[in-house]
Amino acid sequence: MTENASTVPMSLDGTERVRLAVYHGFARTGRAPSVPETAALTALAPDRVRQELRTLHTRHDLVLDPKDGDRVVMAHPFASVPLGFSVMGAHTLWWGGCAWDSFALPHLLKDEPDVLVATRCPACDTPHAWVVGREAPPKGDQVAHFLTPMNRAWDDVVRTCGNQRLFCSTDCVDTWLHRTGHERGYVMDLPTLWRFAGDWYTGRLDAGYVRRDPAAAASYFAEVGLHGSFWGLPD
Repeated sequence: MTENASTVPMSLDGTERVRLAVYHGFARTGRAPSVPETAALTALAPDRVRQELRTLHTRHDLVLDPKDGDRVVMAHPFASVPLGFSVMGAHTLWWGGCAWDSFALPHLLKDEPDVLVATRCPACDTPHAWVVGREAPPKGDQVAHFLTPMNRAWDDVVRTCGNQRLFCSTDCVDTWLHRTGHERGYVMDLPTLWRFAGDWYTGRLDAGYVRRDPAAAASYFAEVGLHGSFWGLPD
């Protein structure tokens, strides 16, 4: 059992109790707790849990399935659906929501010194795997391609995350863009991706976590070496 397996404090308001129950469930088991499980963890009635889940969805603290409002699809950096990545720890297997989230997991899960991130190149299907830890970026010449600019990320966040992928090279990115008809988004190397993932989710497993506002997010993007209008930054 990890340090994140503690009981959700009943002194918190209902929304925060539900948020922590979902996040801690993902951290411990690789999946989101069901509504009945969340009700038991939070001492809230199931209908109240559903209400709080909708509140958290509206706040972008998690993503609900549009066809099943009881089901949490994503609670970044965790996902309950396959989006191209698996992340294996010492005792737990997670779906990685995207390249960004997969590289973020060892930074968030302090009981995991490192994790094994595995995927396939979307262009040529070559398998790739990296041991990702907190001390230094993994070695490799592969690149990450992010398709959707950040100011449109929440238009369809599952599609956005599903198109933050790792490729063999920029040649494979170009091949995939030509085949799919998409315009080029943003390409970064593994060290940049690792820095980007490092502190983005810091505190998300703690009570009282507050998401960055747009100005704070832009400042973080600049600090880790991103640039250009894709991130809402100067070119």
